[in-house]
Amino acid sequence: MARYTGPTCRLCRREDAQLYLKGDRCFSQKCGYERRPYPPGQHGQGRKRRPSDYGQQLREKQKVKRMYGLLEKQFRGYYYRASRMKGVTGENLLSLLERRLDNVTLRLGFGASHAECRQLARHGHYRVNGKKVDIPSYLVKEGDVIEVCTESRKVQKVVDALAKVDRTPAPGWLELDKDNFKGKVSALPARSDIAAEIDEQLIVELYSK
Repeated sequence: MARYTGPTCRLCRREDAQLYLKGDRCFSQKCGYERRPYPPGQHGQGRKRRPSDYGQQLREKQKVKRMYGLLEKQFRGYYYRASRMKGVTGENLLSLLERRLDNVTLRLGFGASHAECRQLARHGHYRVNGKKVDIPSYLVKEGDVIEVCTESRKVQKVVDALAKVDRTPAPGWLELDKDNFKGKVSALPARSDIAAEIDEQLIVELYSK
């Protein structure tokens, strides 16, 4: 499975936004973006130029892609799928990304970051409606019940993440049963449920060219 293996904090610095890609580190004084809030590279502290319209669209697409831990081919596939759905394409795109199993388990607090939840999913630590699912891109549906496998509830990463779940409460479309390591999809995510600062229209404009 293709994935980004380079330095993680430089992604936040490049997009000039805190993407919370490293779990606990992002909430501490060690956060790379907080320590060096300027783009990486030897020219990072130079004079900022006003980006072109294309530059703004590209940066927004790159930010969202990195926020959810996807590479270009997979992200583009989600866009084309969203464009064929009824409704607003940009909102459909964000809804699809939010419904990924690795993202849902992150929102429920079963892992500290997208990368960690993706790894836990690939190793078979999660169940959906009682069946083990080891595909991080699996799209959950309304009414689905997601839980940590019984034998995986002592995994230290899961225990540590759930202990800090109150730091980032689950969104309104998810219900968390912390004591039983379970969560339920009470509704499909709406645009108002996504708190991240995203201008999805810029992404639509970029891919529509």
